Amino acid sequence: MTDRTLLRAGYVISMDPAVGDLPRGDVLIEDGRIAAVQPEISADAEVLDMTGRIVIPGFVDTHRHTWEAPIRGVAPDATLDDYFVDILDTFAPLYTPEDVYAGNLAGALECLNAGITTLVDWSHINNTPEHPDAAIQALTETGIRAQYAYGSANTSLAEYWFESKIAIPGDDVRRIRAKYFPSDDGLLTMALATRGPGFCLNDVVTSEWALARDLDIPITVHVAMGRLAGRFGMVKQLNDLGLLRPDTTYIHCCYLHEDEWRMVADSGGTVSVAPQVETQMGHGWPPVMKAIEYGLRPSLSIDVVTTVPGDMFTQIRAAFGAERARVNADCWQANMPVPSTMLTARQMLEIATSNGAHVAGLEHRTGSLTPGKRADVVALDATALNVAPVHDPAAAVTLSADVSNVELVMVDGVIRKRDGRLTADVARARRLVEESRDRLLAAKEAKKTA
Repeated sequence: MTDRTLLRAGYVISMDPAVGDLPRGDVLIEDGRIAAVQPEISADAEVLDMTGRIVIPGFVDTHRHTWEAPIRGVAPDATLDDYFVDILDTFAPLYTPEDVYAGNLAGALECLNAGITTLVDWSHINNTPEHPDAAIQALTETGIRAQYAYGSANTSLAEYWFESKIAIPGDDVRRIRAKYFPSDDGLLTMALATRGPGFCLNDVVTSEWALARDLDIPITVHVAMGRLAGRFGMVKQLNDLGLLRPDTTYIHCCYLHEDEWRMVADSGGTVSVAPQVETQMGHGWPPVMKAIEYGLRPSLSIDVVTTVPGDMFTQIRAAFGAERARVNADCWQANMPVPSTMLTARQMLEIATSNGAHVAGLEHRTGSLTPGKRADVVALDATALNVAPVHDPAAAVTLSADVSNVELVMVDGVIRKRDGRLTADVARARRLVEESRDRLLAAKEAKKTA
């Protein structure tokens, strides 16, 4: 029996040029798939009234260390250098599989609550073989669409982040691929979260890249963030090793040289930018416009909730404000008008949705309200005082709305938030993440006094 849901009479921003925007539109969903997007649809279906709502594709977060939810806000004033010491060398070695489960459960539900329907979970907390199982179990239970990016352990800052000789364990990566991701057609897919040159010896880099390509999974890597990594010339080193291909996402990219930008573009690589983290923690200026200038389609990510909020609205505004501030300042200094290529509010919505799906390798499934794609849909209450009255619906989403306006969230056609409330057991998730917080703080104190 066909399961049908009809979203009726919302302001639909499809992010599909062929569909366009519908000031009063209907979205028909059949068995988890978008069947039609039209001004008016008649169908035998459960009807959800979207009057006064803005209907958009779900946001896509292309890089989040979801495991860090139990230590949310522990490093509010941290620089990137502080983060390596305060998080990766202090808390990460203490993480049990139970902590990873709690973090991924609460973190993924946080995403859904904020209208993020697709997540790239950059999971560099695989201290034992049980850690990845716990992470994947939690993602599965929440019903989010996610790319699980298997990362290294983090039991020693010196051993894993300073010319590391330790490669990600290939046998365990193969186990995870075979056990949880026998195909690439599920709600969860797999990637490899690598540290890359500068952080690792070249033979480690080449072995990890070879592993990913042998398993036919994409690669995601931090590059050119902060003064240290900015001097590594990581993309150039990867190019010298013959490793640049379209299957790689480059995160941050704040200090890429011009020739490295060309290398990324020519190789077909993709880019993820975490603007709030980058401006706040000292990674460098968010290179959203730089990526666009090279013909790339940059996406947005949250990165770490130890230091910044976990919602996409914050990232949209951080990128929009930082890039326009940089260009405005340069133009003022040069006594010239701002260029016509200045970022727009509409572009920011594209970057947070369809670009994100492109970067996650999932644009054929999600990122726009296109008939035939999976139904990852978000509805925002545009009657709320922080949004109404609406003049420009796209700008209302990117510059006015916040998490409180996220009323409906669907992933693969399944309602995960209805009438502004998650359908999951939020109390359990909160209890588990609070217990994890307490356990980690106690372990930190015990280690300090030992």
